[in-house]
Amino acid sequence: MTTPTSTRPLALVTGASSGIGYELAAQFVEHGFDLVIAAEDDGIELAAQKLRRDGGPQIWSVRADLAREQGVTELVAAVTATGRPLDALALNAGRGAGGAFVGGTDLADELEIVDLNVRSTVHLAKKLLPGMVERGTGRVLFTSSIASTMPGPFQAVYNASKSFVQSFAEALRNELKDTGVTVTSLMPGPTDTEFFDRADMEDTRVGSGKKDDPAKVAEQGFEAMMRGAQTITAGSLMNKVQTAAGKIIPDKLKSEQHRRMAEPGSGS
Repeated sequence: MTTPTSTRPLALVTGASSGIGYELAAQFVEHGFDLVIAAEDDGIELAAQKLRRDGGPQIWSVRADLAREQGVTELVAAVTATGRPLDALALNAGRGAGGAFVGGTDLADELEIVDLNVRSTVHLAKKLLPGMVERGTGRVLFTSSIASTMPGPFQAVYNASKSFVQSFAEALRNELKDTGVTVTSLMPGPTDTEFFDRADMEDTRVGSGKKDDPAKVAEQGFEAMMRGAQTITAGSLMNKVQTAAGKIIPDKLKSEQHRRMAEPGSGS
């Protein structure tokens, strides 16, 4: 797997089999990065095939369940096996589950959200950031969400997990400000991906409503990361308005607004 003679920078994208993650991977390929892409489903191999170009960057696909410690360990080993320094890191893998916390969702699903969205993000950052800091260069992108700015009735654990990611990213940015490593938080709104189907939220107002193009969201996120921006609220103008309003609207009101968007059956 080692290719020490390549002169291209190397990036890692998680959750890259579809949606925003796949489109982020496409951005890296377009801009001349060699790439390690990871996801837990077999679509990651198909994604790698679609991204490869004759004479283009090298792409390694890793099928790993990052909600499990073993999956994180396998992915770190795969990156190490390239024999290359990591120049960019896009921690994008995540999932949600819709429904009432009491009686509407399974504990196993909630704990998997914590393990994937929170635990794996911390684990991968802990393993991969030291090399960047040691070299004094690197770009890091965390996929957060505008959901991080509000309590999330009927998505309680998901929103809380994204609040963690947002706070974690901003704290690391401050810690690393003099190291040459930049940290950017990507905050998309509702995006046209498989998220709502997987989260069993297609019958909600947010699940059945208008969504942003994942390619555009990824393009905005990539550009923000490359210029070292702190955060980027990607997608529609409404997302930017919602993020700005979230700084002044009381949590009680934001909770009620989220309830109307995410309550099962609200899209009928």
